[in-house]
Amino acid sequence: MSEIIEPLSDRVLVKPDDKDTKTSGGLIIPKTAQEMPQQGVVVSSGPTSTLDEGDRVFYGKHSGTDFPGGLKMFNEPNILAVIRKK
Repeated sequence: MSEIIEPLSDRVLVKPDDKDTKTSGGLIIPKTAQEMPQQGVVVSSGPTSTLDEGDRVFYGKHSGTDFPGGLKMFNEPNILAVIRKK
């Protein structure tokens, strides 16, 4: 039997990007050393959230709660921005 995590109210479950950033010289900067906001994809959202599954979002480096499977849970006000394509 598999389990499903369903966020409540305005909470959002996000799968963070696992990409490390490379400098122009080829050095890898791990996620833990990056200063810019982190980003990921919304996996599911609560019934009062305005975000949808598949939305790409920015969030603060130290925000959210870690969940199994490398996921993070946020209250929607802690999401900094949604990344939209033109």
